[in-house]
Amino acid sequence: MTAIIEARDVALAFGETPALRGASLSVQAGEVLAVMGPSGSGKSTLLHCLAGILVPDAGEVLFEGRRLDTLPEARRSALRRDRFGFVFQFGQLVPELTAEENIALPLLLNGVRRAAALAEARPWFARLGLDGLEKRRSGELSGGQAQRVALARGLVARPKVLFADEPTGALDSLTGEQVMELMVASAKEQGTTVVLVTHEARVAAYADREAVVRDGRARALPAGAVAS
Repeated sequence: MTAIIEARDVALAFGETPALRGASLSVQAGEVLAVMGPSGSGKSTLLHCLAGILVPDAGEVLFEGRRLDTLPEARRSALRRDRFGFVFQFGQLVPELTAEENIALPLLLNGVRRAAALAEARPWFARLGLDGLEKRRSGELSGGQAQRVALARGLVARPKVLFADEPTGALDSLTGEQVMELMVASAKEQGTTVVLVTHEARVAAYADREAVVRDGRARALPAGAVAS
């Protein structure tokens, strides 16, 4: 397999506080990689560097073999819009939009006409068990329903990489398992690579492989190995 996204000796500090201290990580095309570690270990910071949200102080980040960290903000923003998808812990749906408009949002931002974008969004409702909720706003959805809408929004544009930061952290165990099953199945179906940040072993178990971040450094585990 070929690495689609990679961090090489990435270091980043917030003021005097180091968050990453030379972290290296390689993500293979098409795999689901779980990045684990305790709170404050730097795992979310590493994800944000891989996604081009943060620019490291030192080291390199590569996407499809090309430097990502040296691109100007406008180019990194375009990559996040066109090639990457995101799912966050609390969904972060736009409250003024309906569920179908939230799912269609990445397509609308990419210049797809409204009717076509909504047509792409609607099949996700049956796929994720959300039939009948198309016109509801985020305040009218349960936590699990809102997170499934957020998942569909992250995948609707068929991104190369989906970045998921604690996507089940605000959900109960059963709902979290449902979201993970849907995430992995949907990503595999369309060939999307997933970088999943979590501190929960039961969530990481859905991944093909795990990596551990401790004290700002990353250590990849062999396939099938479990973080200790």
